[in-house]
Amino acid sequence: MSEQDHLFAQPQAKVADFIFNENVARVFPDMIKRSVPGYPTIVENIGVIAAQFAQPNTVLYDLGCSLGAVSQSLRRHVQCDSTKIIAVDNSTAMIQRCDEYMSAQSSMYEELQPIEVIEADILSLDLLPASVVALNFTLQFIDPEKRLSLLRKIHSALHPKGALLLSEKIRFESQADQTLLNDLHIAFKRANGYSEMEIAQKRSALENVMMIDSIEVHRQRLQEAGFTSVTPWFQCFNFASFVALP
Repeated sequence: MSEQDHLFAQPQAKVADFIFNENVARVFPDMIKRSVPGYPTIVENIGVIAAQFAQPNTVLYDLGCSLGAVSQSLRRHVQCDSTKIIAVDNSTAMIQRCDEYMSAQSSMYEELQPIEVIEADILSLDLLPASVVALNFTLQFIDPEKRLSLLRKIHSALHPKGALLLSEKIRFESQADQTLLNDLHIAFKRANGYSEMEIAQKRSALENVMMIDSIEVHRQRLQEAGFTSVTPWFQCFNFASFVALP
């Protein structure tokens, strides 16, 4: 069961860098629901969109799967013969809980897509032929110098009729836009019960590990990786999701 997120509710003499450990895994559903505007809509519609691009005899990847919310959405919506979902994360705590959630989902519903849950570094993972790859708030935690090579690897593995579904926190080229959307995001977190101290301490924890890009940078990098079309399909404040076609 998920607990309420109080990880930053007490003052910390030194805020450590954010890591996806057992403490985070325990509260993650509450944390992300209260921190990422539009998250349930993004997750549900990744499954809907994926169903339009899934091809027989291919893999559907959820890279950086955390607790497997996207994988569950893929299983609910994709009905395509001879496909398999592979959920990958490098956090032991996340993968253990993800595996439990997938097993519970399998016991509740019949005829779901088969799924394999793997603990691995997606940068070193050899990708099988795939028709859908989801990077749902994952790329922003990858070393910026390694993002292009990862996207090139994904592009090489993608079926010509497949798609990359990429969700990210974004920054804005205009300082006025950046300030406005950042302020609105903070207001969203306040409205969801986070205190000023929690907001500030979590921001400090993330500043060295989550490097965000603008829509323009994402589009340019995806095109450099070989994608011919990059379409934003969702944005809420400073969070967006894209469909990139090979």
